[in-house]
Amino acid sequence: MNRIFDFSDYGALLALVHNSLYAGALLGLVGGLVGVFVVARDLPFAVHGTSELSFAGGAAALLLGANVVVGSLVGSVLAAVLFGVLGARARDHNSAIGVLMPFGLGLGVLFLSLYEGRAANKFGLLTGQIVAVDDPQLVALAVISVVVVATMLVLWRPLLFASLDPELAAARGVPVRLLSPVFMLVLGLAVAMSVQIVGALLVLALLVTPAAAAVRVSHSPFVVPLLSVAFALVAMVGGTLLALGSSIPISPYVTTVSFAIYLLCRLVARLRRPAERPGEPAPAQVAEVL
Repeated sequence: MNRIFDFSDYGALLALVHNSLYAGALLGLVGGLVGVFVVARDLPFAVHGTSELSFAGGAAALLLGANVVVGSLVGSVLAAVLFGVLGARARDHNSAIGVLMPFGLGLGVLFLSLYEGRAANKFGLLTGQIVAVDDPQLVALAVISVVVVATMLVLWRPLLFASLDPELAAARGVPVRLLSPVFMLVLGLAVAMSVQIVGALLVLALLVTPAAAAVRVSHSPFVVPLLSVAFALVAMVGGTLLALGSSIPISPYVTTVSFAIYLLCRLVARLRRPAERPGEPAPAQVAEVL
């Protein structure tokens, strides 16, 4: 248990991970916002596929001595382009995504096996690192966060409409075909950010679980994103604080907190009256709001 929870030098260690806390807050904001549309558009499988190619790009950069953030971005953008071409809803193309996922993971494993540097760098790409966020990396994460959040704010209303009822949105003049690849690019940027902190294997805990928990307790298009961001922030920052001083990677803490929030939201939903049926808002309701 001392390896899992050891707060004897907590104060001294806290001063060493302020960049990680800032990065966690940025990831919570971005992951919570993007996750709303990942759930609405039924894209968890695409998130996992994007993370595999982001992992391959980061591993290639590590092998070549290049910037790992840039490598992850290249891999994520490549995945976003490929998945965006497949159509508006990745669930119709799961077989194609399933083909690309093991290919990306295989490339990443190959690159890491050829890498002769520190083993912690290899392990961190898969499971995350708590103290590896330096100032240049934090600046890069902040810039990506600004781009993602600004894009989401501009596209929020039409993207929400197109995610819940693409046929009705198209009839109302929403550019549904254009929004799909644009969102996939935004998703690729969010995945590339997340891989740097929580690792490629556990990105779903940040980009899916908080939003999935939020839609269990609310169907409001205004409340769900607020709850999703709040849940993601608690998971990231809380997981980071719990992991501080432990020899265990950060990702198990983040995933555990995120899953606990999801279970709590399911319990709240079960205790409510069946007639309320929280979940995704009906398309007609969204159309009235928009």
